[in-house]
Amino acid sequence: MRIAQLAPLAESVPPKLYGGTERVVAWLVNELVDLGHHVTLFASGDSKTRADLHAVWPRALRLGGKGVDPNAACTLLLEAIATRAKEFDVIHSHLDWLPLPMLSRLGVPFLTTLHGRLDLPGLPDVIQQFPEAKLISISEHQRLPLPTACWSATIQHGLPADQFLPSFVKGSYLAFLGRLTAEKGPEEAIRIAHAANMPLRIAAKIPRSETKYFKTRLQPFLDGEKVQLIGEVNDTKKQPFLANAACLLFPINWPEPFGLVMIEAMACGTPVIAFRSGSVPEVVQDGVTGFIVEDEEQAIAAVHKLDQLDRRQIRATFEQRFAASRMALEYEREYKKLVAAEPPATRTLFSPQKLDPAGELASA
Repeated sequence: MRIAQLAPLAESVPPKLYGGTERVVAWLVNELVDLGHHVTLFASGDSKTRADLHAVWPRALRLGGKGVDPNAACTLLLEAIATRAKEFDVIHSHLDWLPLPMLSRLGVPFLTTLHGRLDLPGLPDVIQQFPEAKLISISEHQRLPLPTACWSATIQHGLPADQFLPSFVKGSYLAFLGRLTAEKGPEEAIRIAHAANMPLRIAAKIPRSETKYFKTRLQPFLDGEKVQLIGEVNDTKKQPFLANAACLLFPINWPEPFGLVMIEAMACGTPVIAFRSGSVPEVVQDGVTGFIVEDEEQAIAAVHKLDQLDRRQIRATFEQRFAASRMALEYEREYKKLVAAEPPATRTLFSPQKLDPAGELASA
């Protein structure tokens, strides 16, 4: 099939540092190419992909300098896909709600993966306006606020099996990875580590909007030893950071739609101690890949039970449940359903030609 993938422009695909959606898009696109599809990625110009890249803006907006109007960049992205829409059998958007008015009028099958929280004011009104827009959730819990939406499937994220090398040796510290916002639970992580008498290492970015929160609620506890902030990490640094940890602390207090860092930790063989919120019960297998807890007291107790978990089993469970190849096959199935539901049209489905071992086109 000829598939268009629309990525957010805040980060490159994949992101240089922090960025969940763009990272998932990168993995999905490459897997679809490996499955033989002709994929075009609409993203920032500094993206790296095995698909055809349509660069709609020179650089990712977050790292591209101050003063850039994100609406201008997004306008160019929408114009690009509107101009080229008829070249594709399916359009897959990762831009949430903004493209729905346009995509609904292009005459090309499309679906939208929603990557964020859905319990926000105004979203039910959007659903009423686009009752036939096919949506993909990334967890069953994510879709609860919008039960009447046109849900096609829940497809959990997956990452390449060779993205991270696992470590089967017990780690020496607790890890926190994510944005330094109250909903992600960094204060709780600090208290848990202190009470468990374990060092805590924090790999995270400080959003500009959270500077005051960081300075008043977190910075006083950063002593460089028991609690150490190492800043944002790229994929190269993330692997040892997670693999060498005794566990990942995930003490969230918001309806997490998925929580990519949980499966990144599992890929490293590292268990997860997570609060029971959002998608956590769908991702963590309690007593197998980590512990699901109700509060800080239970989290502290769980730290002392980490020896009960088998890091090899954690890695094996990751491979069974959260490989990018599984994710791509599930999306491929949804694309085929979309195309099959469309009435006969003049478009001809793209049929990839096979290459022989020498790299030449095989004869039909």
